[in-house]
Amino acid sequence: MASKGKRVCVIGAGTAGLCALKNSLQHGLDAIAYEQCSEIGGTWVYTKPGQDDVHSSMYEGLRTNLPKEVMGYPDFTYPKDIEQSFVPSAEVLKFLQSYAQHFNLGKYIKLQHEIIRVRPLKGKWEIYVRDIKNDKFFKEIFDFVFVCNGHYSMPLMPEIEGIDDYKGRKLHSHWYRKPDTFEGTTVLIIGAGPSGMDIANHISKFSKHIYLSHNLDPAPNIDFMQNVTQKTVVQRFTEDGAIFKDGTTETFDHIIFCTGYKYTFPFLSMDVLLRVDDNFVHPLYKHCINIHYPTMALIGLPFYVCPSQSFDLQVRFALAFYTKKREFPSRDEMFADLEKDVEQRRKKGLTNRQGHAMGDKPYDYYRDLSETAGIENIKTVINKIMEDCSRKYIYELATYRNERFQVLDDETFVKYPMKAT
Repeated sequence: MASKGKRVCVIGAGTAGLCALKNSLQHGLDAIAYEQCSEIGGTWVYTKPGQDDVHSSMYEGLRTNLPKEVMGYPDFTYPKDIEQSFVPSAEVLKFLQSYAQHFNLGKYIKLQHEIIRVRPLKGKWEIYVRDIKNDKFFKEIFDFVFVCNGHYSMPLMPEIEGIDDYKGRKLHSHWYRKPDTFEGTTVLIIGAGPSGMDIANHISKFSKHIYLSHNLDPAPNIDFMQNVTQKTVVQRFTEDGAIFKDGTTETFDHIIFCTGYKYTFPFLSMDVLLRVDDNFVHPLYKHCINIHYPTMALIGLPFYVCPSQSFDLQVRFALAFYTKKREFPSRDEMFADLEKDVEQRRKKGLTNRQGHAMGDKPYDYYRDLSETAGIENIKTVINKIMEDCSRKYIYELATYRNERFQVLDDETFVKYPMKAT
């Protein structure tokens, strides 16, 4: 086998890192994963309030906003005896642990090991690692690198006039943990994406009042949250509140920013020649391969996709080239492919921030990867379930998790209401 004896470094042991490790091993590569936390699971590991080095954004009471029927991997699905489709976060962590156990990944994972620096060296990768527990540093040389460090640990805070004048409490959803923290208070939540809507629903049961500021059109359905008022975007903050774009003013005790996260790779040296401009990481071939150094793949940048299935497909895409089953296009051809993608996005009026958004047709991206690398695509039924769930976390938040999905075959599924408990 062409890949025999080749070494792979996997950075991170969350949803992406685990499937990068498993697939690399199955392709005959000598792979090892480094995880800076004390357990596997990435963003699905709950860390308590006030704990140092919080990498996870997991909060109390979270249930998935996608059904478990699309959250498994192509070759490893959730147990069928779990009745509900939208499962608590602890079930996701349990699933990832069982995945690692099933494929015997534990002996290839080094926990509490932080990647300090990654740089190209004579056709290979020189990687410095810190053994956190023993506070020791060592160097390793690898042939390939999968960057799977996750993207829910560096909060993205918007720059809004007057934010430094505001005297109340400010936090990003990354640090939110418990709803009763806000008992009896008035709260402004900025952003009505998945976390903004879900957190509003959680704390509405404890808070005195919530203002939900966003620019969505049409506006979300919040009829089931009696103490929530929707507002336009904030024009500027005052000492005790804000003036909104429509000229109205409100006062509140707390602000929760549900405004997303930054893509960051602090361990990549400048020699890697990757740039991040407003969350657009470039230059990448097919949103994952470093064009300057194709032996590096970044897994999990695209959004509006089915995460675990997309991660697995990206990993298998890269491995088709790393094991010589496919030959990479020339550097010029990869740049041309990137420029074509950028131009199409520009014509649609998309910004850098949306540089990795797959919009309403992520299956076009899946098809491109699978056809280019000659690998199996994500099953059609997965896309159909994803379409069925689209944006329901905004417009049907009160009811959509009451549905249970059942996959019948590669093409079809059924759904029915959960039994009342």
